[in-house]
Amino acid sequence: MAKSYFGTDGIRGTANRHPMTAEVAMKVGMAAGIVFRRGKHRHRVVIGKDTRRSSYMIENAMVAGFTAAGVDVFLLGPMPTPAVAMLTRSLRADIGVMISASHNPFQDNGIKLFGPDGYKLSDDIEAAIAALIDEDLSGRMPTGAEIGRAKRVDGDIYRYIEFAKRTLPRELSLEGMRIAIDCANGAGYRVAPEVLWELGAEIVKIGVEPDGLNINSDCGSTAPDALIAKVREVRADIGIALDGDADRVLIVDEKGDIVDGDQLMAVIAESWADDGRLAAGGIVATIMSNLGLERFLEAKKLQLARTKVGDRYVVEHMRQHGYNVGGEQSGHIILSDFATTGDGLVSALQILAVVRRRGGPVSEVCRRFEPVPQVLKNVRFRSGEPLQKNLVQDAIATGRDRLGNAGRLVIRPSGTEPLIRVMAEGDDATLVNAVVDDIVGALTEAAA
Repeated sequence: MAKSYFGTDGIRGTANRHPMTAEVAMKVGMAAGIVFRRGKHRHRVVIGKDTRRSSYMIENAMVAGFTAAGVDVFLLGPMPTPAVAMLTRSLRADIGVMISASHNPFQDNGIKLFGPDGYKLSDDIEAAIAALIDEDLSGRMPTGAEIGRAKRVDGDIYRYIEFAKRTLPRELSLEGMRIAIDCANGAGYRVAPEVLWELGAEIVKIGVEPDGLNINSDCGSTAPDALIAKVREVRADIGIALDGDADRVLIVDEKGDIVDGDQLMAVIAESWADDGRLAAGGIVATIMSNLGLERFLEAKKLQLARTKVGDRYVVEHMRQHGYNVGGEQSGHIILSDFATTGDGLVSALQILAVVRRRGGPVSEVCRRFEPVPQVLKNVRFRSGEPLQKNLVQDAIATGRDRLGNAGRLVIRPSGTEPLIRVMAEGDDATLVNAVVDDIVGALTEAAA
């Protein structure tokens, strides 16, 4: 039952189509309210959202569900995902909700749930919630004064602003830096520029005029061309690109070149190791991170632990084994000294701290290793299981044989979209491209 609702990052889909309907959102609120209704105290939930038009619909439905379950609701308004996680703990809430489909286009939406500790829910808790969604819960709802209340608390945005500012070392200032920032017309459009400005930087901002339909549209970390152009136009020292819910970041250097999450993790790992702050002797990343990152860390006598794709799996490994730095190539970076989930703004501030201390341009400071040639292509499919077709399995086996020990091949279905991702890397770029093209061709034929 759980898998029919929850994917690798909560519930996600096209708004007003199952499972992202108002009806399901209300039932999620009711079910989560039941699961987290523990003890005699007044229970509370904090709800944040991104700037999609459908977020209002989902928000209202979830308010109905939670209040029906006897849970008091605190509505945060547009707020980054990491801010919701932080405020769940700060406001001593029993559960936190972020309404967002992250980097997806505006017609999609999603529901991310956090426990009282600010961490995303485990598979077991998600399964318990999912099992209740299709049940008739009317007989389990309270009546009278036990029904929940709802109120807006927009002022709590400043709690997050102050929290983010405090993650920059006290002795550092951003005065004299010209920073271009692209907020993807998403959840960080208010807080991110404000934090950077209050820390002394000169700010040039784009992607800060959300209209409900333009989130992630030719802007943000998944479409950085607009930021690249702006960095070159205004001669910025650095460009910062967030995604729709501001839990991931990509950097553009002063030349207009992109710095991805692997390079950013290398910068932070090296800096924190030099300062004696890096825990567990390394970092955590996914199977998609570049082999060049692994080689760089090995040269520094640091280790790279790999997990399945998905920040929740990175966080789980970090918590189980004591790491304090982890993330994904996409720029979803978790710094557990500060946060319980990825935070694009806080990650950017850590990069800015290293740039300030080292005094060099971003193009030098943030290029820590030479990436191994890596190719990633997506194949969209409508239905069925094209990965299981014989011609696809044969193409994958042939690709692995051709790469041998000189490269890696990763084939995986997306957890949030009907896509199959094909990634290969190795020292021979021509071979890597050929292997990916052969597998993509087989998948395309199988998915037709």
